[in-house]
Amino acid sequence: MPQKHTLRQKIEERIARKDGEDVFLTREFKKLGGEDQVLRALRALVEQGQLVRLGYGVYGRASRSRLSGRPVLKSAEGFSGAVRQALDKLGVEWEPTKAERAYNEGRSTQVPVNPVVRVKGRFSRHLRYNNAELVLER
Repeated sequence: MPQKHTLRQKIEERIARKDGEDVFLTREFKKLGGEDQVLRALRALVEQGQLVRLGYGVYGRASRSRLSGRPVLKSAEGFSGAVRQALDKLGVEWEPTKAERAYNEGRSTQVPVNPVVRVKGRFSRHLRYNNAELVLER
């Protein structure tokens, strides 16, 4: 007789299937169970070190750090890339800032350090990871 999967196992399987994605929203797991159950399962995955919480309803894929053993955000482009992926999933229109465009076009040698994006329209969530926080330009 086949075993039934728990909600946490179903969420883990869905995360594993989405190989190219590093950011997940709570609403992506809405069909698997009730809101409270999904939030509880995601919180357990954060405690296990499989996910990191980036903001309200936004989670990032995590891996264990070789140095400290603590979970760290696993994204090819780092926090900036994860934030941009989250903005795309949330349906927020954004564009790179003037400073970032100047660097990419070779007009400046100043490397943008902090993740800053220009948001078109309304967006009021705070996305952060450790000491880095997304700065919004209007």
